[in-house]
Amino acid sequence: MPPKLSIVIPAFNEAARLGGSLTTILSYLNERRESTELIVVDDGSTDATAKIAEEALADPGRVSARLIRYEENRGKGYAVRLGLLEAAANIALFSDADLSSPITEAPKLIDPIQRGEYDLTFGSRALDRKLIGVHQPWRREQGGRVFNLIVRLATALPFWDTQCGFKAFRMSVCRPLIEAAQIDRFGFDVELIYLAYVAQLRLREIPVRWNHASGGPLDSSSNYSRDSLRMINEVRRIRAAAAAGDYSEAISASRTAAMVEAKHGLSMRSFS
Repeated sequence: MPPKLSIVIPAFNEAARLGGSLTTILSYLNERRESTELIVVDDGSTDATAKIAEEALADPGRVSARLIRYEENRGKGYAVRLGLLEAAANIALFSDADLSSPITEAPKLIDPIQRGEYDLTFGSRALDRKLIGVHQPWRREQGGRVFNLIVRLATALPFWDTQCGFKAFRMSVCRPLIEAAQIDRFGFDVELIYLAYVAQLRLREIPVRWNHASGGPLDSSSNYSRDSLRMINEVRRIRAAAAAGDYSEAISASRTAAMVEAKHGLSMRSFS
């Protein structure tokens, strides 16, 4: 039988943090009653990320665990999509490797999908800022707010935080959208949420606990400035692709799948 839940961890040059994160995730999953799967996607790391992942996954207990690795760095969006499309469970969650949102927050996203209430749920740092323990540097935090405002204006999405690296999907209805997505770098979150919104899927933004984890491969002001410009350009790409009809077939397929499931009242019991 397929697992009830797949967790995808994209990783690029995360040797310093990945071992501890995977140990935490495996410990958490082994305490669950449902069968679960853990997929680590090494996005062309140049450090010991793959070796550390292999060591951490060598004895996963009751969890089905595996590493996917490729040589060329393709971007976080590519890694997340690859992991999601490889997931065996109908509910798949991806989390950043640094566990900025603790894995114990997962039921907040998973349970509403398993109860048949939503198709895509995503963590938010904006809805309840009291849940933020360690904040990002001021410049980066304010930049994130500006970017999300740009996203709202450019896409008409009614959400306040599209970038939190903690999202869950009902794969039976989201798979066509994930397959059709084009953004390989950081704008991939906006693209997936935008496609699901246009497909009229049931989306929910959920406040989660969050702590900034410093010391990651992208934690520098130069990377932040560069990536902010890239993300804005990627939002433009999403709008252009949508206007050109690039997503139309996938949106139709996803919408049809959601209607079929709603008609048959498909749901799953809660993840405990």
